[in-house]
Amino acid sequence: QVQLVESGGGLVQAGGSLRLSCAASGRTISRYTMGWFRQAPGKEREFVAGIRRSAGNTYYVDSVKGRFTISRDNAKNTVYLQMNSLKPEDTAVYYCAGDLGGAGTYDYWGQGTQVTVSS
Repeated sequence: QVQLVESGGGLVQAGGSLRLSCAASGRTISRYTMGWFRQAPGKEREFVAGIRRSAGNTYYVDSVKGRFTISRDNAKNTVYLQMNSLKPEDTAVYYCAGDLGGAGTYDYWGQGTQVTVSS
């Protein structure tokens, strides 16, 4: 059974940076689209960033464009989210997800990691 485990969250001041990691086990994820989502208390879960099998194909929600970068290291079976110029509104639980069925939907999810950005 595939597992996705996020790490790298924490507390950071506005303007700071964090790098989140999503380590996959049980299946090689190099063939699949992977993504990051986030959910703040009282808010809907939203898509943040996605990366296709070809690492050059990436997608971002408008609010993080120019600040966040999604990448993958297939040798480590890991996906990353580099977050720069963090803002308080970036505070949320961040989830790693994968289209591991190859059907165009995110069908596998990690447990989430908390990111808190202080003013």
